[in-house]
Amino acid sequence: MDLEKRFIASVSAASKQIGDDGAVIGSTVYSNDAFIEGTHFKRAWMTPRQIAYKAFAVNISDAVAMNAVPRYALLAIGIPSSFTAGEVDALAAGFVEASAAFGCELVGGDTVKSDRLIISLTIVSETRRPLRRSGIKRGDLLAFTGSVGKAKRELQYLLAGRRAHAQSHYVRPPLRREFIAAAAPYLRAGMDISDGIYTDLQRLADLNRTGFSFFRPLGKSAGCSGEEYEMLVAFPPRMRKRVEYLARKHRTPLTVFARAARTRYKNPCKSHHF
Repeated sequence: MDLEKRFIASVSAASKQIGDDGAVIGSTVYSNDAFIEGTHFKRAWMTPRQIAYKAFAVNISDAVAMNAVPRYALLAIGIPSSFTAGEVDALAAGFVEASAAFGCELVGGDTVKSDRLIISLTIVSETRRPLRRSGIKRGDLLAFTGSVGKAKRELQYLLAGRRAHAQSHYVRPPLRREFIAAAAPYLRAGMDISDGIYTDLQRLADLNRTGFSFFRPLGKSAGCSGEEYEMLVAFPPRMRKRVEYLARKHRTPLTVFARAARTRYKNPCKSHHF
């Protein structure tokens, strides 16, 4: 049983805004992601500064996915009492660095004592043209940015008892802000790849009532690799040259791998939530 899917379905009836990477209210986008020790990371893998930076980056990814410009952030954080003053300072430095890097001002939040490190960020963004997950039509092409599978390989490296290096994909995911901003007028739909392409395709399939015909198989290892934070996009075939041109212009690798089709799609990956 996919408990995440069950819970979301249960609360979605109360709101029309649930289902995208963020909620669009007028021209404002609100998004939130949690980053929890023992669920999303182990402290032995990264420095406190790296943990804070990644927590901020994965939240900014949701704004990018909605073609929104992040403006403000609210931070709720649970800090273990075992943390030293130096570790607290390093956490703060990571948030300050990320806030400056993404042009998103940290304006408030809450701090509590916790038995493990818990980070929850709410990002307030602005958009003129929101990029949603819905809107895919049969015949549309599906593509992803960058490469997939690297995050899973790096996770296996960390699970083997090693630490992430400073520029690791796991620590500093590549966010495709410039490409998405330029390509948004030509895209039907988009989302960031946080749970693996195959799992995220299931979300698109359910929402758009479509299946997918693959002409470039990904393989289960790459297709089930989560925490990529690359972009998964859909666009009409007539827009392919334009989208590919913009990808090259913004130095963004782009792989077209499937087409929306009248077929049934089934995610081959096991649920890793809960």
